[in-house]
Amino acid sequence: MVKVYEINGVTPVVHPSAYVHPSAVLIGDVIVGPRCYIGPLAALRGDFGRLILEEGANLQDTCVMHGFPEDDTVVEVDGHIGHGAVLHGCRVKRNAMVGMNAVVMDKAVVGEDSIVAAMSFVKAGMIIPPRSMVMGMPAKVVRELLDKEIAWKKFGTKQYHDLNVRSMQTMREVDSKDEVEPDRKRIDFGPDMHTPKQ
Repeated sequence: MVKVYEINGVTPVVHPSAYVHPSAVLIGDVIVGPRCYIGPLAALRGDFGRLILEEGANLQDTCVMHGFPEDDTVVEVDGHIGHGAVLHGCRVKRNAMVGMNAVVMDKAVVGEDSIVAAMSFVKAGMIIPPRSMVMGMPAKVVRELLDKEIAWKKFGTKQYHDLNVRSMQTMREVDSKDEVEPDRKRIDFGPDMHTPKQ
């Protein structure tokens, strides 16, 4: 069972087509939209402001979402939040990506189709234009993204759309095996899910 907690009479909402890993924690004013994926140990703490994941967004392992009272922290349609990222009182626009262990602070806006590089720190109030590559501590816009880079990001998000379905259909808690099977199978992604050539 997903760890879902009501606070002050407000209960999280999870669309039936979303997958939330059982070790994730959702508290209070959290709204998870259709086809979202929330990974293991993610913490969505809607005990101050509202947290919203729009359709097809993913929030990966150990991510944290939180915000200030009367403010919304939002990941828009197909937003892609990498492992260990922290979002606080910010907005990640449609089809944007926040890389692993990056931090995006209050009132910051990550523009549509933009990428925040891993380990970057986006300061409070920073407005990132669409199609930007952003990196550093503090983060700075370093250039405009190429079409092939945006296509690569969309492909990665498609893999998480597929993972949502695979998780809902096949993930279950089991006991581990004692040893590796002689003909151990690999996970089959199907022909369209292999990483495209750059």
